[in-house]
Amino acid sequence: MKKTPPPEYPEIRAGQSIELLKALHILTRDGKMNQDSRRKLKQVYHLYQFIEPLLQEVQQEKGAITLVDHGAGKSYLGFILYDLFFKGLSPSPIPTPALPLKGRASELSLLQGGRGDEVAASHIYGIETREELVTHSRELAQQLGFGGMSFLNLSVAESIVSDKLPAKVDVVTALHACNTATDDAIHFALKKQAQFIVLVPCCQAEVAAVLRKNKGKQLAKDALIELWRHPIHTREFGSHLTNVLRCLQLEAHGYQVTVTELVGWEHSMKNELIIAQYKNLPRQRAAERLQEVLHSAGLEEMQDRFFTD
Repeated sequence: MKKTPPPEYPEIRAGQSIELLKALHILTRDGKMNQDSRRKLKQVYHLYQFIEPLLQEVQQEKGAITLVDHGAGKSYLGFILYDLFFKGLSPSPIPTPALPLKGRASELSLLQGGRGDEVAASHIYGIETREELVTHSRELAQQLGFGGMSFLNLSVAESIVSDKLPAKVDVVTALHACNTATDDAIHFALKKQAQFIVLVPCCQAEVAAVLRKNKGKQLAKDALIELWRHPIHTREFGSHLTNVLRCLQLEAHGYQVTVTELVGWEHSMKNELIIAQYKNLPRQRAAERLQEVLHSAGLEEMQDRFFTD
């Protein structure tokens, strides 16, 4: 397998798999790049620069990394992460604290209940509902020799209770997981006590539908309802409000949340990047604010979706 990129393409990093880049259509079949390829590669590297420090932090703390990618599609993200970071990792002893730690801190310091003298291997799990894409990803991983990747034909909701995944994971990603699949990914991450959560939300239609349904009775109560009175504003405001509620929900579970924009993804409206890190922060105020926002927008019926305990 060719590993060294042709020198005429400095955009490609040393050691990247040329075979993978062809499979992902970043390189043409004859190994060439065009303007579209360069744009795709720029997007990949820009997203990777946000995720790489998270992986490095987990590796330094634990020696091995378990990452679950929801709504994986063709597993574009998973393959790039494996190629740029995971394939260079060796199985490492899991560090054992000198003294017992209490609560969540100790849980995050050990991998899936492992003991300090065990050797753990880093792993990426791709979760996807379309069976043909799962099959394709499995075949490509085998072809590339990426043994630390697994692909499961599950919905995000099904993965929450599936015994095919570890009891705890380190990093959860969900890029363009449609509509409520992003919320299911958050639910998954909370249940699996993920240290990091990386989201690029997509198609936030559920909140907009409830806003639309309750618009009439809310109009008489508050002038701010004018923010979403018109249909196009209902859709846009509903999308924005969904992500605000997601951030408050994560903060209400002790996470520190950062929201930014993916540069180079301007052609898509879905370029909002949410990164959450578990810090065991105070939770009460965020939980209270979430309830206040739900009440103000007439979204009380969505309390189960944006649960805080």
